[in-house]
Amino acid sequence: MRLWIGLHLPRLPLEVFCPSWSADALTAVLDHDAVLAVSGDARRAGIVPGMRRGGALMMAPEAQLHERAPERESEALHAVAMAMLQFTPQVAEAEEATLLMDVGASLRLFGGIRRLCALVRASLRKLGFTAVLGVAPTARGAWLLARGGGGRAIRLEKMTARLHRLPASLLPPARPYMTWLEGIGCLSVGDVARLPRPGLQRRCGRALLDVLDAALGHAAEMFHWIEAPTTFHAKLELFGRIENTDLLLAGACRLLQQMTGWLNARQLAVERITLLLEHERGKVARPPTPVEIVLAEAVWRDDHLVRLLKERLAKLELEAPVIGLVLEAPHVKPMAPLSDSLFPEPGGSSEDRQRLFEVLVARLGADNVLQAAPKADYRPEHANAWVPVQQKIRPQDVAACLPPGGLPRPTWLLPKPIALLVRDHRPFYCSPLRMVSAAERIEAGWWSDTQTRDYFIAQGEDNAHYWVYRERLPGADEEAEPRWYLHGLFG
Repeated sequence: MRLWIGLHLPRLPLEVFCPSWSADALTAVLDHDAVLAVSGDARRAGIVPGMRRGGALMMAPEAQLHERAPERESEALHAVAMAMLQFTPQVAEAEEATLLMDVGASLRLFGGIRRLCALVRASLRKLGFTAVLGVAPTARGAWLLARGGGGRAIRLEKMTARLHRLPASLLPPARPYMTWLEGIGCLSVGDVARLPRPGLQRRCGRALLDVLDAALGHAAEMFHWIEAPTTFHAKLELFGRIENTDLLLAGACRLLQQMTGWLNARQLAVERITLLLEHERGKVARPPTPVEIVLAEAVWRDDHLVRLLKERLAKLELEAPVIGLVLEAPHVKPMAPLSDSLFPEPGGSSEDRQRLFEVLVARLGADNVLQAAPKADYRPEHANAWVPVQQKIRPQDVAACLPPGGLPRPTWLLPKPIALLVRDHRPFYCSPLRMVSAAERIEAGWWSDTQTRDYFIAQGEDNAHYWVYRERLPGADEEAEPRWYLHGLFG
C-alpha cells in the first residue's frame, strides 16, 4: 500500500527565531521591509502580515523585528527531515517548506496511520515547529492537502474528490496564469483538471499537466531522498542568552529528535552522548560546558536520554548564559534486535533495570550508586569491594572472586568494626549476644595486614542477627578477656 504524508511548516520563517516551545514574544519577521510572519503577541499588538516596518514599530515600538533568514529556514527544514527518518527511511524535501514521507511500509510498525500521524506531531512539538499534515496515496496529492490546510484521504477516489475542491492557486505552475483562469471561471483544481488538455498545454505549458497527473496518480514522480551522514553532529543557535535549564532541555530535545532519526536511518544505537553548552564568544569567551551521558545499554530512542538530561541539567549551575547547543554521538554500535523471548522476564528486562540505574546515577551521582565487586581475598574488609554501577563487571568474574562456601555472610559490612562491651563473659550490643553458629576462623594477610579472627553469627534478645568476631592476638595471655567486634548486620 502506497501512502504519503505531506508535512508543511507554515510558520517556519518565524519559528526559526521563536520556536513553539519558547515563551511567546513580541516578534515579527520581515521580508523586503514588509511583515511576513508575526507571533501571537505581535498580532494582538496590532502587527499584521503585509505591514511595513515603520507601521509595525508604530504599533509596537518594543517589537523584535528580524529579517527573514533563508539559510536558517533551510537548516531547520533539514533538521526536521533528519528527525522524520525515525518513521521512514524515505523522506524528501519539496518546495515551499514542505517535506514528503513515504510511510506505506511503516504503517504496521507504528500501529496505523492515525498513530503514526500522532507520533509525527509529537516529534514536531519537541522540535519546536508547527506543521500541517496531509495524507494521500500520491506524493503530490499529500503535498497539496498539506498546503491546503491538511486532511487525510486514504483511498484514491476520496483523494481525488478532496483535491478537486482545493483552490487552483495551490498548483505552482498555475499561479502565473491565475488571472486568465479566474477569467474563464476556473477557481479550483477540479476546474483546471476538466479543461481540454491540448489547449491547457498550449496556454500554460506542460508543467501544469505534469503536476495534475502526479497529484491524481496518473504519472510517477522521482525524488531525491534525504541521506543520513556517517557521523552525527548537530548544532542549535538559541534565540537569546538562556539562563534557564528548562529552556535548555527543550533545545536539547530538538537535537535528540534529530539524533533519533539519524540512529534509526543508520540502524545504530548510542552508548554515549555529549551535549556542549556554548557561551559568549569574543573577548569574554568561555569554553563550552560539557554534559556527558554514559549509558550501560545502548539505546536508539530519545525518551530515556531526555530523562537523564533532565536530571543532569537540573543539578547543573550555569556559570554563564548559554547561546548555543551542540550534540555529538561519539560512541555508537549496531542496533541490537528486540528480544524474541516468548515469556518476558518478571519485573522487567535487564535493559529496564539498567535504565533505572542510569536515572539514579544522574540524580544521585556516580559515587552513590554502587554494585558489588568482590575481590579474591579471605579478609572481609578487602574482599567486600563496591564500584560505581556504570563500571562493567562480568558475572563470571564476580563468581571467581567469591570465598569458598562456609557460614553465611552479610551483604553489607560496617565501614569500621565496632568494639563491643563484654558482660558476664559475653559480648553485649543493646542486649547480651548469643552465638548461634560455630566459629569460622580467618587467618590471612601475612604479606601486608595480618588478621587472625574467629567469626560468629550472634543473635540478640530482639532476634536480630549480627556478624561478630573475636580477635586472636599472637602472644596474648590466653586467660585474658577476649576482645569482640561487630562487623556486619544481617537483613
